Amino acid sequence: MFGPIASITTFASDDEAVELANRTDSGLAAAVMSRNTARALALGKRLKVGLLHINDQTVLGDPHIPYGGRGQSGNGSRIGGPANWDEFTQWQWVTLRDAPPPYPF
Repeated sequence: MFGPIASITTFASDDEAVELANRTDSGLAAAVMSRNTARALALGKRLKVGLLHINDQTVLGDPHIPYGGRGQSGNGSRIGGPANWDEFTQWQWVTLRDAPPPYPF
């Protein structure tokens, strides 16, 4: 399925919540909502996702940041912003003159 999904599942502990969240093959983005931001950050660091939002929505991914998911989400790389230079380009050295120089041969 491709699209926003809101799953609601109960859990007994933070460990169980992380295990449930990481059980999927997808890992594009996640949001952790909590009154305790330190707890939310600690929990979020354990999630296998490309984008993590603490007390915010997953729809707020900025286009200027390297963007990509984990697992079967995204294209397996980071795209967006300056990361595009390496991801979608190949360097080539070019010199240019208005006319060829006079060679002695």
